[in-house]
Amino acid sequence: MKCNKILAATVAAALAAPLQAFADTANFNWYGNFDVSDDSINTGTATKGTPGTTSNRVSSNTSFIGVKGSVAAGDGLSAIWQVESLLSLGDSAANGTNGIGYLANRNSFVGLKSDRYGTIFAGRNDTPYKLSTRLFDQFDRGIADNRSIMGGSTGTSAKSSFDGRQDQVVAYVSPSLEGVTVAAAHVNLSPTVSTGGTFQGSAISVAAWYNANGLYATLAYELHDLQAQASGTGSEHATKLGLGYTQEGAYTVGFAAEQTSDNLGAAAANLYGHNAYYVSGRFYVGSAGAIKAAFTDASNLAGGNAANTGARQYSLGYDYILNKNVTVYALYTKLSNESAAGYSLSVSNGTAASIGGPSTISGIGASPSALGVGVLVTF
Repeated sequence: MKCNKILAATVAAALAAPLQAFADTANFNWYGNFDVSDDSINTGTATKGTPGTTSNRVSSNTSFIGVKGSVAAGDGLSAIWQVESLLSLGDSAANGTNGIGYLANRNSFVGLKSDRYGTIFAGRNDTPYKLSTRLFDQFDRGIADNRSIMGGSTGTSAKSSFDGRQDQVVAYVSPSLEGVTVAAAHVNLSPTVSTGGTFQGSAISVAAWYNANGLYATLAYELHDLQAQASGTGSEHATKLGLGYTQEGAYTVGFAAEQTSDNLGAAAANLYGHNAYYVSGRFYVGSAGAIKAAFTDASNLAGGNAANTGARQYSLGYDYILNKNVTVYALYTKLSNESAAGYSLSVSNGTAASIGGPSTISGIGASPSALGVGVLVTF
């Protein structure tokens, strides 16, 4: 017995020093985003005179949980890390399928942060191009998200979406200098990376933004250098400009314009190139309410037979803010495809056939819509 006590004391003493050292230098916390809504979804069948089918679904939207931390390394330098995972709350069977419920399937990385020189990290993360205008989206990460049209929909208006989260990312984010921040990332594309096809090659994404005194302005660019295993090489690129203004406690307005181009068509012709823009607003009503609205528009594609390939999306919603962590909301959104366009509303769990998230079956010329009531809890 005495021997066991001595052994236990020895182990405790051996562990105490490193654990205490970690506690003295580490910052560790959990966080999450739980967004569940009851949605009525109409597929908007394109056949003339035939109405779309309507179904109800408890949708998980973009619900996730994460853990992150930092360890001080001295002289204003810290090691940082983050692990973030998507969850299905509306249908537990979806966890473990289609990339849902897996550890580190969202922004997950490790890096170094300097108060003076900025942050560099590697792993899986949103590109600077995507991040540059996310705050404009008043319906971010739900079925009315503007990425139904903005950013280039994979296979519809881009070979690989520009508003994406990529594996194999090495990124740098500068410290803010008089409100100006610069970010850049390099992505290694490989046949095992999901980019809308089987590719080798690389991507470069850069953005700069100014955020001070209620004004937000940004300029972003992204290039995909794609090499298909069977069909040779090609590239596509996108440029985006954003401008917004916030009057604290009163309103927020935002505007983003995007232009894409490529050489992916026959004889290196521009296949998916197009223009798109997004306008949004959020207007506070009383002490706890907010009305929000958004409009998105995409022009015809540049490729052959591209007539009537544009689309528009209209979204309207109301938020009732119980406190800084809990919001109850209602929304309506409708996406109107022209007769040769095949855009679809955003799918909350990230896959076209996801279980437990809204799946608005897309179709050429269809006009899907959704009406939803939900609760958002963040911590």
